Amino acid sequence: MADRPRVTAIGEQTSLADRKRRAGQRLVIGFERPHVDDDLRRLVAELRPAGFVLFARNVEEPAQVLELNRELASLVDPRAPALLCVDQEGGRVQRVREPATVWPPMLTVGRAERHTAEVSRAMALELRAMGFNLNYAPVADVHSEPRNPIIGDRAFGTSPDVVARHVVAFLEAHQAEGVVACAKHFPGHGDTTVDSHLDLPVVEKEEPDLRHVELPPFEAAVRAGVGSVMASHVVYPAFDEELPAGFSRRVTRRLLREELGFGGVVFSDDLEMKAVHGRFPVERQVRLATEAGVDVLLACRTPELQLELFEALVREQEADAGFDQACIDAAARVQALRERFFTAAPAAPGLEVVGCARHRELAARVAERGAA
Repeated sequence: MADRPRVTAIGEQTSLADRKRRAGQRLVIGFERPHVDDDLRRLVAELRPAGFVLFARNVEEPAQVLELNRELASLVDPRAPALLCVDQEGGRVQRVREPATVWPPMLTVGRAERHTAEVSRAMALELRAMGFNLNYAPVADVHSEPRNPIIGDRAFGTSPDVVARHVVAFLEAHQAEGVVACAKHFPGHGDTTVDSHLDLPVVEKEEPDLRHVELPPFEAAVRAGVGSVMASHVVYPAFDEELPAGFSRRVTRRLLREELGFGGVVFSDDLEMKAVHGRFPVERQVRLATEAGVDVLLACRTPELQLELFEALVREQEADAGFDQACIDAAARVQALRERFFTAAPAAPGLEVVGCARHRELAARVAERGAA
């Protein structure tokens, strides 16, 4: 990793060390390999991130995942335990597969009825056994556009009431087992025809339709006590004609924070997705996301971008007292999440639960009952 100029600061309200600490607590980072190398150690020592997210590229088998999560956790201050994150939705989006249980898509789980909590509990047990404590699930989007290339069978259903019911069952079971749930992709990605990994989607629906279809599952998740929410890289002109949800005060702050009353942690979606990457300068992304009420920025692969985000977070704190306070508030919400879920978390099960016969039988039974 090439040397970069160090961030410096001259403010008097708080020290540079405080600003760096808060900047790091607003980042969750990914990396390339299935192990911790010297470059990653140096990067973590500089950033001191809130946590890490693993992808299929980081996974070899469950025991290796557990050891990797343990090593990642050891790299950060134990007073601010690492968020050890994964996208383990089931179906197409399942980063740890065989010999872990391979779960059916959530659309199948939704059709099966009455099994969502059981599936979620079993999934959470396997995640805890492998060292994870936060899952970027459930998908709270409503599958309302058949041509949608990115959501589809990741959603629990095609109606807001069905999706809301299953989202609540999933998140309550997950969190009862000590895995923080994350409702995504606020305020709804189910009506897009563009994959936000590739371009910036726009949902041209009127506000009453958005409120009737997209918002109810998120409202139900907030009422049920979901620990975190992920804001989407989608533009909703009825709310904001220019900015995607994660950069929009009108969407994330006004709707999620103020109207729905969500006081937990808000994640951005991955800032390396083409919906936003290169479309907005890094400094503007940092400022817009912060003004919108996003607490934690995801940068899932590239060390150079992770450092750029970190440096921008430090500089903006130095330049603007309001931004400084927003970072104080964001770091406090992240710490409150840890205190809520990690302080009295149940003991992690052993690795023998991962892919156990009972879970495989459950997955097969649900897949059969939920077949279209």
